[in-house]
Amino acid sequence: MKFSWERNLIVLWTGVFFCSMAYSVSIPFLPIFLNVELGVHTHLEIWSGFAFGITFLASALISPYWGSLADKYGRKPMLIRSGFSLAALYLINYFVHDPYLFLIVRIFQGLLAGFVPAAIALVATNTPEEKTGYALGVMSTAGATGSIIGPLIGGVVSHYYGNREAFIFSSLIVLISALIATFFAKEQNFNRSAARSHVSDDLKQAAANRPFMALLFMVGISTFSVMILEPLITVYVLQMGVSTKSASLSSGIIFSAVGIATVLMAPRWGKWGGRIGYGKVLYIGLLGGGIGNILQFFITNYIGFGILRFVYGLFFAGVYPAINAMIVQATDKGFRGRAFSLNQSASQIATMAGPIVGGLLGAWLPIRWLFVINGGALILCAVLYKTRSAAVEARGSVVQARR
Repeated sequence: MKFSWERNLIVLWTGVFFCSMAYSVSIPFLPIFLNVELGVHTHLEIWSGFAFGITFLASALISPYWGSLADKYGRKPMLIRSGFSLAALYLINYFVHDPYLFLIVRIFQGLLAGFVPAAIALVATNTPEEKTGYALGVMSTAGATGSIIGPLIGGVVSHYYGNREAFIFSSLIVLISALIATFFAKEQNFNRSAARSHVSDDLKQAAANRPFMALLFMVGISTFSVMILEPLITVYVLQMGVSTKSASLSSGIIFSAVGIATVLMAPRWGKWGGRIGYGKVLYIGLLGGGIGNILQFFITNYIGFGILRFVYGLFFAGVYPAINAMIVQATDKGFRGRAFSLNQSASQIATMAGPIVGGLLGAWLPIRWLFVINGGALILCAVLYKTRSAAVEARGSVVQARR
């Protein structure tokens, strides 16, 4: 059967949707799970930060290795490996009753993860160049849609059945992703005869590409600014006066606000990026997202807070599709799988550091001040991009000329 990049995009979108939904069913409610199910009653903010962050530290350290294997053996095997591994680990969480053992399981989740970056790399390398920005924008909506539905399902499951049962739902849902990858995902004309690179050589090659390194830096700052609040949203909702019984459902709705905005805007940002340039989309997304976060400092009602989170998401929806498209422009095709794995490492390091720093700051400062820090980081990222934009665009022109 003739290869169809549109069909492959739909298949991979569906897989990422279910994988992201599996994450969002149980993970946003970790503070409540730690408190109610695992008996953590003191320093809950710090425990929440470490429970979030330790998974992403493990993922950041192992991601370049998986990227090297992906460029040698293909991205589809990485999808299958991570999908089935995560399904098993989510199920194991259901049986955990000790907080320290829970942290160990979270480490293994990081070491064996990688479904989403493998899917993005597969789309980036199997889509016509002129359609890449649009395809990556569509892929962003997969994770966003999962993040919309996941917290809602997780909130309902946690409210009516219990936080522990949410992990069973996560396991079943990510199993669907693994099965989709196994039977329906396609990888076109992949050359498995090439020698597998060493991680140290990949890092040297990446370091020599300064525009690519600038993009990794922006990914890190952007992700850190988002994740610094991730473990504290539920705690903040509680501080707004929402009862403990309805906190999971209320915070789930607020978590979904950014996802809804991303679904609405990410494909549009992808199309606009192809017309006006992905750099301009990136700048607008960072600046608008930064201002939107700072404005959240002034909101103390959880309904208004959810509305403003939605507005922030309309702008921030353009950031990651633009960066992914610019990575395609700034790297050679043979390095692209490793490039997206290094991109994942940068994101995961920031995702690890953000919740830990957020947990520590949440125990020291009023949580509302973290929105100022968050917004300031995004605005700083926009300014830094402006100082590097000429070099990134020049590198993209060089790579395009080689093709």
